[in-house]
Amino acid sequence: MNVIHFPVYIMLILLATAVLIPLIASKRFKSSVKEFIMGAFVVSWLLSFTTLRHVMSNGAYTYSFGNWSQKIGIQFLVDEFSSFMTLIILTVAFLVIIYSLKDMEHEIKDYQFSSYYTLIFLLLFSMVGLTITNDMFNMYVFMEILSITSCGIISIKHKKENFLAAMRYLILSAIGSLSVLLGIALLYMVTGHLNMFEVSNVISQVWQSYPTNILVSLGFMVSGFAIKAAVFPLHIWLPDAHSSAPTPSSALLSGLVVKVYIFAVAKILYRIIGVEIVDALGIPTYLTYFAALGMIMGSVFAIGQKDIKRMLAYSSVAQIGYIFMGLGLATVQGFSAALFHIVSHALLKTALFLSAGAIIYQKDKRDLRELNGIGYEMPITMMVFTIAAFGMIGIPGINGFMSKIYLSLAVIDVKKYVYLLIILISSFLNAMYYLPIIISAFLKESEDRKNIMVMDKLPKTMIYPMVIVALGCILMGFFPQIIMNVIERAVPSFLLIGK
Repeated sequence: MNVIHFPVYIMLILLATAVLIPLIASKRFKSSVKEFIMGAFVVSWLLSFTTLRHVMSNGAYTYSFGNWSQKIGIQFLVDEFSSFMTLIILTVAFLVIIYSLKDMEHEIKDYQFSSYYTLIFLLLFSMVGLTITNDMFNMYVFMEILSITSCGIISIKHKKENFLAAMRYLILSAIGSLSVLLGIALLYMVTGHLNMFEVSNVISQVWQSYPTNILVSLGFMVSGFAIKAAVFPLHIWLPDAHSSAPTPSSALLSGLVVKVYIFAVAKILYRIIGVEIVDALGIPTYLTYFAALGMIMGSVFAIGQKDIKRMLAYSSVAQIGYIFMGLGLATVQGFSAALFHIVSHALLKTALFLSAGAIIYQKDKRDLRELNGIGYEMPITMMVFTIAAFGMIGIPGINGFMSKIYLSLAVIDVKKYVYLLIILISSFLNAMYYLPIIISAFLKESEDRKNIMVMDKLPKTMIYPMVIVALGCILMGFFPQIIMNVIERAVPSFLLIGK
């Protein structure tokens, strides 16, 4: 079997599974349907892993559908980072879905299960497509599918707050989508191409003749994706969406969905337009300004929250700032730090949302003031939460620490020391809202019982994914080169592709 076809097989499996779930599921979500879902995930994951190994051994390749010329045909680019991101998307999603099979029983009605997992597989289909596509129009199509399915997994609970959050997300997402589409149209108008390679090949000449078009086009596209990626101050949809959505939805939205949009921004700026033109327009400077603002203000807003999931949502705004800080430095080292943090934050925030969901599942508590002594009632859950929280703060031995080290080194390399101070202040603010939760959980006594250690009363299908993600955070913290080896190979070709 030819490995080059595997990315297409992955997408076909995800799409076919989304279509088949409602057909094979009866009114009750039987175990056979769950086995079918898990089987589809396992096959997709194995294909993704094989694809990554092939790319690492043989290099990147393009996949043109129907052997059409890349000027007019649909094309995928399977390179080191897109294949790696596909593997990360499927790995994290696989663990979240295992967790969700029990957790969703108290989140939604039985008859909604097939609808929910159909949306999940469409969500994954669009994320993988957005990651590996090499033409701008299909990037827009996948982005729209991702936006609609994201809205669906928020509103699935049929509660007032979910509908309000979904409507706010839908309105802002529509504005973002229109901005991206206008940007693509303006770029197509002056280049005559939608394929990223083709645009990249002619952009230098076009830049000399139509600099205003390029500037306005980039303004629309970056602004549109910034809304979808919840870059401060365009983040206003995120706190309500992440806090009101079912826990598995929150984990996917924060851990994966916003990262795919950030990757799309990176494609536009550095793969299509190129570092020279982007630097000439001053875009990296503005990116770092907004990133620094988000790193501080996201944490400031998080400190004031009493709902645990809402606090985690504002924390995501701050962490998105770290990623855009790396992108805004417009250097190989900064770009590498940004991509590392995309993977690092995907694991950390997934662990945090899954552990928060476990607390809600067992204790039906969301208020941070009611979590005194919960570390004795749910020690495994709170250890997972603690590991991920320490990673967010930047405690050595966890992947979040290495993210901040790489980003700090990138900042020092370009001699922008004020941003190093921003990273330190943001880390201090992270500690201000994570450490009180950990202290309350393990050092304060519960009001209704003495602090006697008992094991978590959770299904094993909820415990295992949490623990695996937490172990992944530690493994990545002690052995960051596992990830950086892929990133260091991907970044130079990513920044110079088509030039």
